[in-house]
Amino acid sequence: MWIFEQAGQGWVQLGELGLAFVLSALIGVEREIRHKSAGLRTYTLVGFSAALIMLVSKYGFMDVLVNNRIVLDPSRIAAQIVTGIGFIGGGLIFVRRTNVRGLTTAAIVWLTAAIGMACGAGLPILALAVTGGHFVVVVGFPYIASRLPRSRWTPSLLQICYQDGREVLREVLVRCTQHNFTVSRLQVEKESPANPQEGAGRTVTVALEVQGTGSVSKLAAKLADIDGMVSVNAGDVNEVTD
Repeated sequence: MWIFEQAGQGWVQLGELGLAFVLSALIGVEREIRHKSAGLRTYTLVGFSAALIMLVSKYGFMDVLVNNRIVLDPSRIAAQIVTGIGFIGGGLIFVRRTNVRGLTTAAIVWLTAAIGMACGAGLPILALAVTGGHFVVVVGFPYIASRLPRSRWTPSLLQICYQDGREVLREVLVRCTQHNFTVSRLQVEKESPANPQEGAGRTVTVALEVQGTGSVSKLAAKLADIDGMVSVNAGDVNEVTD
C-alpha cells in the first residue's frame, strides 16, 4: 500500500470526494432548474466541502496520534459541520409579513451537507439513498400536498389590483361568498394615481384574507374575470415556499 494511501489521500478518498461532488451537483441542478436562491454552484460546494471536512476529521490527525497519550474524537468535526451549515441556511430564509420563503432551500442545503459528510465518512449507500429521498420529496410531495383535504379555518391570501371607481371590490366580496369563502381581513396596500399619458385611471391594490374549503386558485380565476380587475395573486397566508 502506498504511503499516501495510508495517510488518507488515496484513490478511495478521491472516490468519496468525487461521489460527494456528483451527488451534490445533482441536487444543485434540480434547484437551478427551479430558479431557487441557491443553485448549482452553492449545493455542489456545500456537499463537496463537507466531504473534505469529514476526510480531514478521519485522516488529518494521524501524524499526531500517540498510543495511550493522545485521543481524538472525529465526530466533533462532524458536529461542527452541522452547526456551521446553519449559518448558510439561515441566510436563505426570508420572512415577509406572514410569508416564509427559502425554508425548503435552507433545509436542502443542510441535507446536501449531510450527503457530503456521508460520502466523506465512507458511507456511499446512505449518501445515494438520501439523494434519492431528496428527489422524492421535492418532486412527489408537492403533488401529494396539493391533494390533501383543506381545513375551512386555514386562511389564504388574495392580493388584487383593480381600477378604482368601478365597484370592483363589491363584486369581489360577492363572488367570495358565492364560492363559500369568508373574508376575515381586508387591507388597502397601495393606491396608484391616474396616468393620463397611458389613459389609465387610478388603481388600488388590496390584500384579502379569506377562509373556506374551496380552491383558492379557482376563486382567483373567477375574480380575474371581473370587469376592471388588473391582477389577482393567490397563496396561503402561512405559505412556506422554496
